[in-house]
Amino acid sequence: MPRKKKPRKSLPQELLVEGKNDFHVISALCQKYDVPETFHIIKPEDAEGIEAVLEVIPDKLNQTNLMTLGIVVDADENVAARWQAVTNKLQRFGYQNIPQILPEDGWIDTQEEKPKIGVWLMPNNKLPGMLEDFVGYLIPLEDKLKDKAEAILKQIEIENINAYSLTHSQKAFIHTWLAWQKTPGMPMGQAITAKALSNNSEIANIFITWLKRLFNT
Repeated sequence: MPRKKKPRKSLPQELLVEGKNDFHVISALCQKYDVPETFHIIKPEDAEGIEAVLEVIPDKLNQTNLMTLGIVVDADENVAARWQAVTNKLQRFGYQNIPQILPEDGWIDTQEEKPKIGVWLMPNNKLPGMLEDFVGYLIPLEDKLKDKAEAILKQIEIENINAYSLTHSQKAFIHTWLAWQKTPGMPMGQAITAKALSNNSEIANIFITWLKRLFNT
């Protein structure tokens, strides 16, 4: 949107994300879907990434005025391990109704005298990946540049001349594709706002539905 910071007492619902790219992508989707601003998208103050999120979860759950906490992190290479890392933190605060496998439409739990909690693992709660994989699903089906970008990256990887690690192939793909748009190199969130990326995709609809259920919008 982006969402402006407000006094915590007036906005006791928070969505905790790994970093600024997550913030801007989710803010842009919320704007496109007209999601009411009943929650505040935040990231750890001093760092980005999963370790920073895991470290700050206890602090958030200890806030006496917190009503709802949503957590959005990358699944990375192991969905089950990432789900376990997050739920280990939650179990220490008495959250026991946690399924062994994360539901495909995200997880939400409500318990008396505890903040309502929700978890989403990028990209879609079932596949390894990250924010950039989620964004990849937003590329319009009729797009003619997607195959070109994938082919070029595949070729430089075969030739072993890529400077990026293969675990970051999707990041390289998304930013290559963005470099070829009308405004070259625009950020992912801006690409949603500019309609270069489509919000009308199955994964976006499922994610927004999870957000609305979590924050009662």
